[in-house]
Amino acid sequence: METESSMAVSTQHPTESILDELKDAADYHDPLTFGEVMDILGQHSFAPLLLVIGLVMVVPGPADIPGVPVILGLLVIVVAVQIVMHRDHLWIPDWVERRKVSADRAKKMISWVRKPAHWMDRVTKPRYQWLMRHAGASLVAVACILIAMTTPVLEFIPFSANLAGGAIAALAVALLAKDGLVAVLAIVLSLATVGLVAFQLMGG
Repeated sequence: METESSMAVSTQHPTESILDELKDAADYHDPLTFGEVMDILGQHSFAPLLLVIGLVMVVPGPADIPGVPVILGLLVIVVAVQIVMHRDHLWIPDWVERRKVSADRAKKMISWVRKPAHWMDRVTKPRYQWLMRHAGASLVAVACILIAMTTPVLEFIPFSANLAGGAIAALAVALLAKDGLVAVLAIVLSLATVGLVAFQLMGG
C-alpha cells in the first residue's frame, strides 16, 4: 500500500517538507487543530502522521505531561493498525481531530525539531527498497504498535517517551524515504525501547 501523503512530500527531505507545511499552517491558524493538520497531510498520510506523532514525543515537555504519551500511543496504534490492514484512507476519531494547540506552541515545537529533522533527512535515502515492499511496511507498523503499547509505562521512566518518539519518527522517515537500512535500525531501536520497559517491569 502507499504510505505517502497526498501532499507533495519530498522523498529527499521528507521530514523538513512536512515541518514546512505545518509551519505554514500555524501561520494561518491559531489555534491549530489536529483536523487541520490532517487536511494538510492528506487522507493517505499514514507515514507523515506517524512522523508528526513521533516528533511531538521527541520534544521535551509534551511527552512529560501525564497522560499525553498514552494518548499519542493510542493514536499510533490507530494509524499503524490501518497500515497493517492495507487501508487506502486514514481514519481518525473525531475527538482527536478536535484537539488543538496554539500556533505559538506549534511553532516552538517545529523550531525545536528542525535540526534533528535536517540531520534525519541527510542520512536517509532510497536504499534496500525491497525491504520496504509488501511485508516491510507492515513490519514497521507492528514495531510502532509495540512501542505504543509501552506508553503507559513510559510515563514512569525518565526520557523513555522521548526515546520512543525518536524510534517512531525514524520508522516513519524510513517509510517516507523508502530507506530499508533506516527501517532496520529503527526496528532495533524499537526493540531496545520495549526491552527497557520490560527490564523496568521486572524490577531492574
